[in-house]
Amino acid sequence: MTSRPAAGGGRWVSVAPERLAGWLRGFAERHGPPAVSAGSATVVLRGADGELAECHVPFPPLAVGRDGEGLESDTIIPGGGGFDPLLEPHTAALVEHALRPRRVGVVLVRLGGHAVGVFEGAELVVSKVGARLVQGRTAAGGWSQRRFARRRANQAAQARESAADTVARVLVPHLDGLAGVVLGGDRRSVEVLRGDRRLSGVFAREVGDFLPVPDPRLQVLADTPRLFRAVKVRLTAPGENGADPL
Repeated sequence: MTSRPAAGGGRWVSVAPERLAGWLRGFAERHGPPAVSAGSATVVLRGADGELAECHVPFPPLAVGRDGEGLESDTIIPGGGGFDPLLEPHTAALVEHALRPRRVGVVLVRLGGHAVGVFEGAELVVSKVGARLVQGRTAAGGWSQRRFARRRANQAAQARESAADTVARVLVPHLDGLAGVVLGGDRRSVEVLRGDRRLSGVFAREVGDFLPVPDPRLQVLADTPRLFRAVKVRLTAPGENGADPL
């Protein structure tokens, strides 16, 4: 589990799906039996002491309701003694939703490198990693600098084309079966790829947080399920205000 401050107050924690039921149970033990409300994108627990846990649904929407009739938005269900998140309808649905196996595409791009893969749950089943030389900037001036800048621009263009080709080759054939596509690396490098018409379907399936990962390598790619499968929870103590969009 990871934690970071939240703008406007409180803090964000990331909880692995396999640990979510235990974390919710621990929240109730620390803050008192919670009242629970649910929407298609969040499940909110308010402890007896006023502590708020706003759980953001990975790969929304969340479908939950009584007797299988669908979501009852903003329905408050008072918790009781011995709160069990697997018996409370909304938290049980969140745990099941988070644990559900999904086929997910991942695109990581930085200048000069890229990694693209398809995951079944946390298992990487299809992948391709590539790198292209893009020289760093130079402090030289005059004609040499202009020649160097042209060479660097050509190298960057070739790197972008190589990355786009890899995304098209690896993800496009699998699009119909993907629950979503997670993007990461360097935002500027990824944004450039949006102009490639072959990849319109890939970007149309974008979901979740942008992953600011280091140079895309196979091991970095293989580790991304730890990030995109996690449930993001904003914890807010009584008296803390403000919203912090993910």
